[in-house]
Amino acid sequence: MNIFRLAGDLTHLASILVLLLKIHTIKSCAGISLKTQELYAIVFATRYLDLFTKFISIYNTLMKLIFLGSSFSIVWYIRKHKIVRRSYDKDQDTFRHYFLLLPCLVLALILHEKFTFREVLWAFSLFLEAVAIIPQLVLLQRTRNIDNLTGQYVFLLGAYRALYILNWIYRYFTEPHFIHWITWISGLVQTLLYADFFYYYFQSLKNNVKLQLPA
Repeated sequence: MNIFRLAGDLTHLASILVLLLKIHTIKSCAGISLKTQELYAIVFATRYLDLFTKFISIYNTLMKLIFLGSSFSIVWYIRKHKIVRRSYDKDQDTFRHYFLLLPCLVLALILHEKFTFREVLWAFSLFLEAVAIIPQLVLLQRTRNIDNLTGQYVFLLGAYRALYILNWIYRYFTEPHFIHWITWISGLVQTLLYADFFYYYFQSLKNNVKLQLPA
């Protein structure tokens, strides 16, 4: 554990709390992509298969439970909650997210650290997480109506991954034999997908205007 890893975890947690705050308090999921949330639920379900078989620390177990529980609860809110589901913009959230699953699985079968069921699914979760934000970004470009909480949620998600890259750089120079190409490449791809959003996010802060993405 180092300051970059801790900051990344806390930023990731903050993004989820912001989204839950929007959904639970305002009773609205406007501007939130159900497709992205379903992909994140799959990411955590396939990544944390060792939750009850491999104990690392209380902190590690707690974070896994939080990410699993929150991701599935957000999907439930958007799909089933009698008030929240009314604000879901199904007509705009049309990215065919299931098309991302097969390529990620094929990549995982080819690129993995060890050819075991758990390790292949671990690699699959990394590849899928790298592209899971795409339906959300597409939705924001289509609607161009980004409220503050939605903008903060997406920004914190991108910041979490950027902080993890700093964590990997730190560990590379401080830990011997710390090389994880699959994690690094997928994390870099994920961060690059946020580059355009980051630009317009900081431009909106600088000019004190409402955040909008170009169509």
